[in-house]
Amino acid sequence: MPEPFFTAMYYLIAFLFFLGALLLYFRLAERYRIIDKPNERSSHTQSTIRGGGMVFVLAVILAWLTGAASWPLALAILLVGGISMWDDIRPLHQLPRISAHFLATALLLLDLGQGTHLGVWIPLLFFMLIGWTNLFNFMDGINGITVLYALVALGSFALVPEMAGERQLLLLLALACLAFAWFNVRKKARCFAGDVGSVSMAMVLGYLMIKLIILTGNPAYLFFFTIYGLDAVITLLLRLYRRENIFQPHRSHLYQYLANEAGIPHVQVSLAYAGLQLMINGIWVYGIGLETFHWFAAMIFVLVMISGYLGFRHWLIKKKRKKY
Repeated sequence: MPEPFFTAMYYLIAFLFFLGALLLYFRLAERYRIIDKPNERSSHTQSTIRGGGMVFVLAVILAWLTGAASWPLALAILLVGGISMWDDIRPLHQLPRISAHFLATALLLLDLGQGTHLGVWIPLLFFMLIGWTNLFNFMDGINGITVLYALVALGSFALVPEMAGERQLLLLLALACLAFAWFNVRKKARCFAGDVGSVSMAMVLGYLMIKLIILTGNPAYLFFFTIYGLDAVITLLLRLYRRENIFQPHRSHLYQYLANEAGIPHVQVSLAYAGLQLMINGIWVYGIGLETFHWFAAMIFVLVMISGYLGFRHWLIKKKRKKY
């Protein structure tokens, strides 16, 4: 039989494995009450299984077993995935979570530093990876938003020739996302990603982004994360300005206003976020170009995006207040 047939069968079996793992996990979660119960800060109204994002960890482990991922990456994701899963089951103190995140980040930078000299960039990269992981985790609040955004990011990475060596890892992660999406991208989600899903996916995406920038020398690839970056960073700054406790749950993100106050269905908001990011990525890949870093285009793009975000956010909140 031709090699493409066996390749297709391998990925089909992997997809079925992820589906089966989720179905098995649902039975365990129901038995041991790994449930997300809604509160006044939640965007959902019914108890839902938490931790379905564990399939993202399984995808990285499978990639390592088949030679498509390095041991530092696999160990880092297993570490943060394991501690986050534990936290999903029984809330932990901040210290073990922070320690796991720091150790995992160090492992990823160790891997990224092989064959290159990161030197003085290590502290900045460490801060960026930790910050991105937490911001991505904060954005996981409505049905579909994490998995659809992740699929756009993974697909965009796959378009870049320099990431050809990561194609198997990207495809396995995408298949895990599709399996999870079947149970999450719906009006009444069967499961949520939980910290195990959002944190592990954030670290993988952050790792891939840094690797891509190292390979190409072009920081403009950061625009692949524009929508999440805007909503997460600006909301964080606004909360700091209002002197709120940024570590407390809240409903201040734009996507939360859209889903809760504006009453737009979760899946529509999630599709809008993913669709806008896909459009932005297409503009940069096929329009502006990423062969070199275009300073002027980058500055104009940042100004337009920040202005558009703030303008739309202000209009939406003002409209809500007038309604009431």
